[in-house]
Amino acid sequence: MNHATGTFDVKLTPQTDDKSDPGLGRMTIDKQFHGDLEGTSKGQMLTGMTEVKGSAGYVAIEKVTGTLKGRSGSFILQHTGIMNRNVPQLTITVVPDSGTGQLAGLAGTFTIKIADGKHSYDFEYTLPETK
Repeated sequence: MNHATGTFDVKLTPQTDDKSDPGLGRMTIDKQFHGDLEGTSKGQMLTGMTEVKGSAGYVAIEKVTGTLKGRSGSFILQHTGIMNRNVPQLTITVVPDSGTGQLAGLAGTFTIKIADGKHSYDFEYTLPETK
């Protein structure tokens, strides 16, 4: 198992529809990664809010393009997030067979940490040996 860490900047842009349910939302994701993963991502997020403060859910797909410890390519991350009365549960996984270029065969899980308004990541992954 390999390990990568670093920080990232994120911009979420709400996509509005005047006819939509106010409890349901959609956003675009734009990220810039720094550290062991250097690159960008673009994605889409769907959200569901409840009437109970601190309870909500989201799913997202984002395509990451860049270099991971010197190996270049792209891959897709799938997010599943639940907030149960302010208790978060988040799973972010590399979509199987989504790696391209030198990242072909990439598998792993991605953890996001937010402290003092700053975002960081911890990425546990496997990659086939280079030839």
